[in-house]
Amino acid sequence: MRALIQRVKEASVKVNNDVVGEIESGLLVLLGIKEEDNEESIDYLVNKIVNLRIFDDTAGKMNLSLLDKQGQMLIVSQFTLYADCSRGRRPSYSNAANPSLAKKLYKTFIEKVKSEGVEVQSGVFGAYMDVELVNDGPVTIMIED
Repeated sequence: MRALIQRVKEASVKVNNDVVGEIESGLLVLLGIKEEDNEESIDYLVNKIVNLRIFDDTAGKMNLSLLDKQGQMLIVSQFTLYADCSRGRRPSYSNAANPSLAKKLYKTFIEKVKSEGVEVQSGVFGAYMDVELVNDGPVTIMIED
């Protein structure tokens, strides 16, 4: 499981020009799922992300987590995080999980983040989405289980 995390001042996701999820200050998480992922992968990433100290404290030092800041999270499925570009010019996505498994784990990931007390918004699994964000910093971090 891979998560590309962006600290944002605001972010939203649209499907067919309709906003399906939007947040103010918090994290935009693009989530990629591979075939071998399971609940342990989810538990590891959720714990790591919500406790990652990447928000400024009063001294301007990155010392606070999303939980500390009571920030929001926008979670968007992103199978292209598992693109293999090592051969040719067209990426292969054979490392990404099949859609039925990925959708199940994506929904479980969302529920586990919510259970941590985080306000969560999300995209629509498998849909073509437009994602807008105002990156804060910028701070962008990749985490993998």
